[in-house]
Amino acid sequence: MERRVQMLLDWETGAFSVSELSRRYGVSRDTVYLWTGRREGGAADWFADRSHAPRHCPHRTAEALLAPIVAVKRRYVHFGPKKVKAWLERDQPEVRWPAASTIGDILKAAGLVEPRPRRRRAIGQGRTSSAATAPNAEWCCDFKGWFRTDDGTRCDPLTLTDAYSRYLIEIKITAQTVEAVRPVFEQAFRTHGLPEAIRCDNGPPFGSPGAGGLTRLSAWWLRLGVQPHFIPPASPQHNGRHERMHRTLKKQTTRPPAAHLDEQQGRFDAFRTHYNEVRPHQALGQTPPADHWKPSPRPLPERPPEPWYDADHQVRRVRTSGEVKWLGQRVFVSEALVGEIVGIAELDQGLHIVRFCNVDLGVIDRRGSFRRFAPLRHRLREAPEDPTTRSKVSRIFPVAHAQRTPPRYPSSAHALISWNAIAIAPGARAPGRPPVISTLASSRVNQRTSSSSV
Repeated sequence: MERRVQMLLDWETGAFSVSELSRRYGVSRDTVYLWTGRREGGAADWFADRSHAPRHCPHRTAEALLAPIVAVKRRYVHFGPKKVKAWLERDQPEVRWPAASTIGDILKAAGLVEPRPRRRRAIGQGRTSSAATAPNAEWCCDFKGWFRTDDGTRCDPLTLTDAYSRYLIEIKITAQTVEAVRPVFEQAFRTHGLPEAIRCDNGPPFGSPGAGGLTRLSAWWLRLGVQPHFIPPASPQHNGRHERMHRTLKKQTTRPPAAHLDEQQGRFDAFRTHYNEVRPHQALGQTPPADHWKPSPRPLPERPPEPWYDADHQVRRVRTSGEVKWLGQRVFVSEALVGEIVGIAELDQGLHIVRFCNVDLGVIDRRGSFRRFAPLRHRLREAPEDPTTRSKVSRIFPVAHAQRTPPRYPSSAHALISWNAIAIAPGARAPGRPPVISTLASSRVNQRTSSSSV
């Protein structure tokens, strides 16, 4: 701005031509003529920048559309621009509504948008993808973080959704125990049928640090033919669909919390109806989850069937102490399987694998010690396994490896030798603590085994 004033002062001296001023100030001749014309016009702010906005915008949103957009936002205060657009298109499909970005600008101008600070996203390192392809292929369950109502009572909401349709199956305030949670699942199974699998975290009452990560609740799921899918520890992103629903649930029902638990449960019930039947979902093409949901054709049996094992297994019933009788010894397996039937199959080199339904619990070595397996971690974005190529014999690997990504052995020989080394190595670790076998140590065991056989 100061250079403009100085250029016009030099022009008024009469010592410079237009060409000389343009070269001296690095502008075109047209610019010199433009500013001299504005100076001669006599305006007080001739040197200030003028607005470049068009005087007329033919694409401006009609005034008649502004009121319905603002009205929907005031009615559903938790709807964003995309959901407002989807709701209006379903309610008045004959009207050509503006884009979601334009609706966002309209709501922001009306003061109906709360600004949210931006967070820098981490750089992606590559990922594979796997998702449920049909309703009831996988359910997701978790406890939303507990809070207190106005009367000081602790509130623990248990939530249950369908991974494919995002249908909110149940929200129930209950204690985080097997005895309190099982009736909630029984009612859900009785009303909606049985899913193929349930995705959950590793904490109680769903998972445990015991053999196979099972609790009495997840063992009951297995008897019903429902496979528990445990996510990696401290990785809620592998249950991200469910956690995203929790954010909406928290925003719409707990701020502020209700006066008591009965009122809070009423809010949850109303939210469940709204979430399933009214609220458009972005991942579903801005349609409600109820449009994609259907109950499972598998009913809840009156009595879960006993596990079946083939002729290669010897069956044992777990005693009240969590032990089984094997070769004249009492071997502790798991207290979560008290009263259940497990199958024990012989492997090479004197090892015996213990299974419950289709879950490998661990191995019994030659000394009669039970080495438990950690559960398989079902990451959210792994490619689905082809059932036609699925091996009938489970991969066996040490517990220390199971807590990370399991190595894909070409056969079970490597794992069997590793377990045999644990059984015969002097100074082996005490039972109950997971052994750590390095790759170098395993290779040395292979060399000793090959040399001894010669």
